[in-house]
Amino acid sequence: MLRIVSLIASATEIVHALELTPYQVGRSHECDYPEQIRALPVCTTPSFPVDGSSAEVDARVKQRVANALSVYEVFEDVLERLQPTHVITQTQCRVCAVSLADVERALAGSVSSRPRLVALEPNALEDIWSDIRRVAEACGVASKVAEVVQALRDRMRAISERSHGAARRPRVACIEWLEPLMATGNWVPELVELAAGRNLFGKAGAHSPWMTWEELAASDPDVVVIMPCGFELERTRREMYWLADRLGWAELRAVRSGEVYLVDGNQYMNRPGPRIVESLQILAEILHPEVFQPRLAGEAWQRWQSAPAGVAH
Repeated sequence: MLRIVSLIASATEIVHALELTPYQVGRSHECDYPEQIRALPVCTTPSFPVDGSSAEVDARVKQRVANALSVYEVFEDVLERLQPTHVITQTQCRVCAVSLADVERALAGSVSSRPRLVALEPNALEDIWSDIRRVAEACGVASKVAEVVQALRDRMRAISERSHGAARRPRVACIEWLEPLMATGNWVPELVELAAGRNLFGKAGAHSPWMTWEELAASDPDVVVIMPCGFELERTRREMYWLADRLGWAELRAVRSGEVYLVDGNQYMNRPGPRIVESLQILAEILHPEVFQPRLAGEAWQRWQSAPAGVAH
């Protein structure tokens, strides 16, 4: 009998898409979708306080990494009690989620069930499909992969085709962290292009790059999309002073035209799983309001300042 512990939110969503949620017995502190997963035992916790400003969180993470300390703690006693057959983790980013090294240390001597370790490494869109296949094969449901992946691809293709039928091709700056400034990388540049935008910063398949305010100002984007990793809408809104208080912010083309948007970077954009389709839908709604109804507005994204919370265009 399968007993799955997922230590990444995106992997939990992959498990769900493969109809394996009934076999999941544990989760990470960040796994929160689908709703029923919240009742499962939590197997991890951050090793530092995650409250505070963008700058404070960044400093705490960098200090731990510089001192070769883990960013997350894995509860070995909980894993032993759960007796998993499979533990899913990732190697893509040791800051964003529990790392392979963290899990290997936890499993080294204390989990008697000797679970199979499934490590995901999503750097680009194609890797997300590969990771779905990896989880399915490890859990013995490889026959489900083709149907699940094809359905996701078809939905994304439909969104992209509608986007490319729109008249405009806005220049888009996507921001993954506010202080210090970081642009988006990995799969987000691909999403922008699929949504018929022109991505200004970050490269597909490469880690998110640091950037300067001067670079952002010089690019003078048509649209700015703010999607801090791990931040929901309200927290992102509270952190916007890092940009809004800068000299020259009000003169940016995107600010003057009301084309600055906040996205729930916790639920979307930064989760390389099945809901990457919704992430593409968000960008399409933002970039092409004349084509797409704002179906996810309010819940997943909103315009910054120029309209009340939850109201789009």
